[in-house]
Amino acid sequence: FLLFLCNMAETLVPYENLVAFSRQLFEAIGCSPKDAETATEVLLSADLRGIDSHGIARLSGYIRLWEAGRVKANPDIKVIYETPSTAVVDGDSGLGLVVAPFAMKVAMEKAAAVGTGWVSVQNSNHYGIAGWHAMMALQQDMIGISMTNASALVAPTFSIERLLGTNPICVAIPAGEEPAFVADMATTTAANGKLEILQRKNLEAPLGWIQDAEGNPTTDAHALKKGGALLPLGGDREHGSHKGYALGAIVDIFSAVLSGANYGPWVPPFPAYVPMPQGQPGRGIGHFFGAMRVDAFRPAADFKKDMDQWIRRFRSAKTVAGQKSVIVPGDPERELESVRRKEGIPLLQPVIDDLQSLSQKFSIPLVLA
Repeated sequence: FLLFLCNMAETLVPYENLVAFSRQLFEAIGCSPKDAETATEVLLSADLRGIDSHGIARLSGYIRLWEAGRVKANPDIKVIYETPSTAVVDGDSGLGLVVAPFAMKVAMEKAAAVGTGWVSVQNSNHYGIAGWHAMMALQQDMIGISMTNASALVAPTFSIERLLGTNPICVAIPAGEEPAFVADMATTTAANGKLEILQRKNLEAPLGWIQDAEGNPTTDAHALKKGGALLPLGGDREHGSHKGYALGAIVDIFSAVLSGANYGPWVPPFPAYVPMPQGQPGRGIGHFFGAMRVDAFRPAADFKKDMDQWIRRFRSAKTVAGQKSVIVPGDPERELESVRRKEGIPLLQPVIDDLQSLSQKFSIPLVLA
């Protein structure tokens, strides 16, 4: 898949240039300098880590949500219910890029006080990549957990109805001398953003990603626009799609049923032009965060020493022909981030066109080189 995504020409844009542009744009719609900085850092972390579908390519989508009155630039984010180890946060329709870090900090503060912290969020919006929020906990020798529900694009196993989102999960675990273990994944075979990349490149999707309106497997990357649906992780029942469906359902329940956000087919869509679902039972999009202090279980130094051994043993496992080593979750993203910080972020021409349109609209310079 990665090989055939390289067929369309890309332009390398310095990371710092995109940071400056994004920050100015968020401030232009009314975000405080602090929130604009946070939103920019979360957004561009996706590009740095190679999750291009959730990075700068989505900037115009956030702006359109603000223009449609679905996102507040200066929300009153607050805790509306709590116990010593749990809380519910109301995002006040703010950018999920800002609401989610607030909520994760609450989870970490509770973990620091009592060992673990668990926070569910209502009334938020798309929060970028799950990994950024979970990785916040690593700075304090904590295990971080991050998940969010999303607008319904996924059909449960045996269904032709779209009832779940791609509903990602991330777990970030600190190590000692080795890099952290970071498992960041959608609960679908592929995230919708990857389909959007294929659409821009006029390429087909691999079998197992999507089904058509009748529930048949298809390689049409535009199938969602024709009534089709994304498939849960596994693709079909014979390959375990019922397990992917269950994982996506767990994320939906933890993120929304637990917090009072919208769930299932009632989750607000990311595209501002898509009508809001009727009869919504909750408020906005929901997230769920967890922080677990390692030394609430055992001395952190001992744990991290064992994590180092775990990671080294898996990385040294015997491999199939043609594979140099076993990949530990987080390896590819970390290695790519190091490269992209130095060489720049590769952008497709349709994404550049989109950013240039924003540049003209808000009179903010976009420097590509």
